[in-house]
Amino acid sequence: MIKVKGLQKSFPHQGNTQLIIDIEEWSAQSGDAIALLGPSGSGKSTFLHLLGGVLPMDKGVLEVGGQKVSGMKESERDAYRALMVGYVFQDFYLVPSLTVRENVELVLPRSMGKAERMALLEGWFERVGLKERMNQLPSKLSRGQQQRAAIIRAMINRPPLVLADEPTGSLDWETAADIMGLLLEVCEESRSTLVTVTHDRHLAELFKTKLDFATVNRCLGTSPSRGEEVPSEADRRAFAEVGGERA
Repeated sequence: MIKVKGLQKSFPHQGNTQLIIDIEEWSAQSGDAIALLGPSGSGKSTFLHLLGGVLPMDKGVLEVGGQKVSGMKESERDAYRALMVGYVFQDFYLVPSLTVRENVELVLPRSMGKAERMALLEGWFERVGLKERMNQLPSKLSRGQQQRAAIIRAMINRPPLVLADEPTGSLDWETAADIMGLLLEVCEESRSTLVTVTHDRHLAELFKTKLDFATVNRCLGTSPSRGEEVPSEADRRAFAEVGGERA
């Protein structure tokens, strides 16, 4: 499902170019559920943005589902992300003026008929226990309920690849465990490959595969000021746009 070879990504930092990601070779199979572990600033989120086509890579080869993402132009990466990738963020990125149902509808194909659309929406909201809340604004839901809606938005088109960046980071422990379990279940049902960044090693135990990013990212331990905290402003804006439009 995922093939990485010679992947590198750097960012401008204090007048210099700083290498953040340097992976010689890594791969994941279709249907894998991977917990990506490592300290803050180790490049985990940047790696997710490369897998999702949010950020361009500098060197190397990245293939996802047979598509060579590393050779794509920005418009091609946008199309790839819309077709292949579901994103789950820590901060949900739900549009506050829309109901949670309307938030999910944003990602559905315009060609889908009304009856089919409603049946699909009702089925998913019932699946996550929110059918009675689907017509409410996000502000009327708890944070755990908002994340459940965000999971529907990421999964409703059954993407082959799901990327989750600290999806439970703002939730209490009990809610976090429920949400992570739900995410794993729906990805397994959809046979989607799941890559989740998490700092919580207890939640990581729910995953069949745990990947310490230091074992693949050769940058780690080589720089005193490394990390994804130093992307350019253009890259920050690119990521923010994805969060608002395609989360």
